[in-house]
Amino acid sequence: MKIDILTLFPKSFDFLYSYGVIGKAIEKNILELNIIDIREFSKDKHKRVDDEVYGGSAGMLMTMQPLVDAINHCKTDESLVIFLSPQGKQLNQEVAIDLSNNKHLILLCGHYEGIDSRVVNHFVDLEISIGDYVLTGGEIPAMVLVDTVTRLVDDVLGNEDSYKTDSHYNILLQHDHFTRPREYLGYKVPEVLFSGNHKLIEEWQINSSIENTKKKRPDLYEKYIQSIRKE
Repeated sequence: MKIDILTLFPKSFDFLYSYGVIGKAIEKNILELNIIDIREFSKDKHKRVDDEVYGGSAGMLMTMQPLVDAINHCKTDESLVIFLSPQGKQLNQEVAIDLSNNKHLILLCGHYEGIDSRVVNHFVDLEISIGDYVLTGGEIPAMVLVDTVTRLVDDVLGNEDSYKTDSHYNILLQHDHFTRPREYLGYKVPEVLFSGNHKLIEEWQINSSIENTKKKRPDLYEKYIQSIRKE
């Protein structure tokens, strides 16, 4: 997979090259990550990329020219251009799985009051939000998206099935996990996990997953119940 990130703050992504599975994926050439400075595409002699908003709205807006030129510099027939925006489709595991099947993602990070809407309307394929709140820029959402999507790409985690037990992969949250010691402060690890009976352990994990979802995310639990009724 190839990911190009268009940003005004390229140094904010430096840590990704040495960060966990992302850094290892880059080292193994599973992931090609390019951080591109939008200012380098500005034709303004001062490398300006923003201007006042028509209509008298507060704040400044990123202008079309450098954004469009930066997108076109990266774009190929295999590219999916994503604008990180609070107005976008909310990022979840289902969306992440879908995005992981793309060969090339271009992530556009806005700033100030946002970007000229003509860029969104004519040069962006998809808007993605990481939640119903507003951040000062698209850099943090871009990092979240890179981490969420990259770990789903083949060979990144090593064990191809490990992410299939993650929370949200199949609606439900992940089941409880335990490690040594077997008992601490009177709190014990469930005995079934020492039974060696894989069927019983799997049944316990499913029930634990269901209970976690019911307790922590009743909205997802209801979605799970509805999915069972449809089967």
